[in-house]
Amino acid sequence: MTVQEAGRKGGLRTAQTHGKEFYEEIGHKGGQKVKELIEEGKKAKGLTSGR
Repeated sequence: MTVQEAGRKGGLRTAQTHGKEFYEEIGHKGGQKVKELIEEGKKAKGLTSGR
């Protein structure tokens, strides 16, 4: 079994056991984390731009 096949098999199993809501929730959490990181980056850039 290749790594790709194993990943697909695991993903399909996760989808069967957790359902659509699980993916919606983790997608939302990931999006929120990206939003936080972008804001932190903007703040850091603002602090270092005074050189």
